[in-house]
Amino acid sequence: MPMNSPRLGSSVRLGHVKFTTKVDRGAWLLARIGHRGIGDVVGTGFEAYVRILHPVEAVRFDTAVTDEWGNTGVVEEATWRWSDVAARNGRVMHPLVQWRSITDDEEARSFDDGWEVDQSSEGWFDPRLLAALTEHLGAATDEPEEVTAGVWNGFGQLHPSQSVGSFGFTGNDEETIQRERARIEAESVAAVDPAVSRAVDAGPFLKWPGRDFMLFETSLSELADPDWVYRSGLGWTTDFPGVTPQLLWPGDRAWVVASEIDFDSTLVAGTRALIEAVVADDRFESFEVTEDADLSWDGDRINPSPAMID
Repeated sequence: MPMNSPRLGSSVRLGHVKFTTKVDRGAWLLARIGHRGIGDVVGTGFEAYVRILHPVEAVRFDTAVTDEWGNTGVVEEATWRWSDVAARNGRVMHPLVQWRSITDDEEARSFDDGWEVDQSSEGWFDPRLLAALTEHLGAATDEPEEVTAGVWNGFGQLHPSQSVGSFGFTGNDEETIQRERARIEAESVAAVDPAVSRAVDAGPFLKWPGRDFMLFETSLSELADPDWVYRSGLGWTTDFPGVTPQLLWPGDRAWVVASEIDFDSTLVAGTRALIEAVVADDRFESFEVTEDADLSWDGDRINPSPAMID
């Protein structure tokens, strides 16, 4: 891994991903920021837009099964769609649905049959779903190997010495706890490329309103392999996930993929053909939305807001 600070206009190799200081390549997208709806997240002026909901992890507990400490055991794990939760709670799925409206204020939900779902993930698009999406993205651009990725600099995983300290460690052997903490911290630090560590604070950044993005050069062939994240220098270890891009676009600017850090869905803007292909793909739970779509917490006007739920 490179140890010297990158010079202005240079690129630094991160496996098959390159950190770049050429932030001016994002100027075209900055010029298309809107002032309402999703235009301030993914840009304005595209033919169509689609919203991909982030699936949630679910586990089933069985009170008849306990571990050595007497805790109720997990007997099954699964990935659920939002529609699975909405059906159990008597809520309605629609393009502007909000997780907090189908789960009663974003709480993890437990059900009578032992299943419990976690909260939805914000600003994090599963690399496996991104890999599936590359099939459609590749068909919608003439430059699939010239992709720019934007990563928000504020993620704790990019500050590993700080984030590791927040993890809880269990056990009675203090020496074992300290050894395990040291191992995880060493692996976490090593998983963030030195060039990224410097750029987190020093930039240069693509100055999005309220967000500072570091830029990387990548390709759809790279992103088509979900394991690319372990070669990225973005904090991924076997113990903990790192970060994923908040912005993606190809050299011909045919589309934009955006995973806003406060959204638990990912937006794709592009041609009508691209959006229709994504909506038709059963691997995604998605809805076509309009440029002025309100995806704020109170944007769901169909399901009752948590304040109205008894």
